[in-house]
Amino acid sequence: MGPLLAALPDAFGTVPYAGSRFPGSAAVRRRPDLAEGANCQLFAYAVLRHFGRAVPALRSDDLWSDTRHTTGVVRPQVLDLLLFGADRDPYGAHVGVWAGGGTVLHLCAEVGRPALWTLADFAARPRYRVLIGAKRVR
Repeated sequence: MGPLLAALPDAFGTVPYAGSRFPGSAAVRRRPDLAEGANCQLFAYAVLRHFGRAVPALRSDDLWSDTRHTTGVVRPQVLDLLLFGADRDPYGAHVGVWAGGGTVLHLCAEVGRPALWTLADFAARPRYRVLIGAKRVR
């Protein structure tokens, strides 16, 4: 599944998608690990934490507007966050982690488990067709 996922503990490769498990949700406050699943943001933030990069529990639109903990970048590097949507509105945007080699590691309902997609894979799907942008954790 690529070098980024290979560098993660095996459990990251089997995290189930659970839309109700998002940053700040009651379900995550009760049990913050990924055993019961995650949405795209919770998964992406856990990947970054594994590599020593802390990002607050921001929802997509807050992540996009944040300048305290993250900065916008034009050319992503490995472990940068990418936001995708049906349009340029970051509210409810899908979040993935740039894995290098033109791929993004992410967790979505369509696949149900972590997946590596290319930018073309995202562009081929109406709900993810727009790359809103990339953010780097400071």
